[in-house]
Amino acid sequence: MDKQDLHMLRLMGELSRDGDSSQRELSQRLNISVGLVNTFLKRLVGKGYFKVKTLPRNRLKYFLTPEGLFRKTRLTTEYLRYSINFYRDIKQLLLSKFNEMEGHHMRRVLFIGAGEVAELAYLYLQLTRLELAGMIDDEKKGNRFFGYVIKGAESVSDMEWDMILLTRLDNTEEIIQKLTQAGVGPDRIATL
Repeated sequence: MDKQDLHMLRLMGELSRDGDSSQRELSQRLNISVGLVNTFLKRLVGKGYFKVKTLPRNRLKYFLTPEGLFRKTRLTTEYLRYSINFYRDIKQLLLSKFNEMEGHHMRRVLFIGAGEVAELAYLYLQLTRLELAGMIDDEKKGNRFFGYVIKGAESVSDMEWDMILLTRLDNTEEIIQKLTQAGVGPDRIATL
């Protein structure tokens, strides 16, 4: 599924829920520009997926057509298929990383980055003999992650772990640089 189809699906979902939202409101909810919302709306109406009715105060109300419902269903199916393949791939990647760690007789893994990827990593970690040593994330310090208190980067040296797994997908080079400057060997850092 390409980015444009994903934007169209999200916009169709918003219009189905609330057909009289302004383009500015849609732009804010979808986190895309007003111009892009306008372009997509014209395309959706032009293809017959939505009908438009003018309301007082120069507002428009969008109604999903049967053709629009069919298109929305197809896009939803494509999105679900894409998501399932993504989760299957991430599962295989994580289990492969964990298997490699077990092969090197590692026992305790420290995660850096508390987010969706970390949640998946934790769930798949349960399928191995490895255990989570803790969670590091400066932005979420003090919160909880599956019963663990999230700590800041300064705690890395205070914790017992065999391997670090970066469960953040952004700023990886910067995180690796900070870890190596703190004395962590590159052979003890795993990335996805």
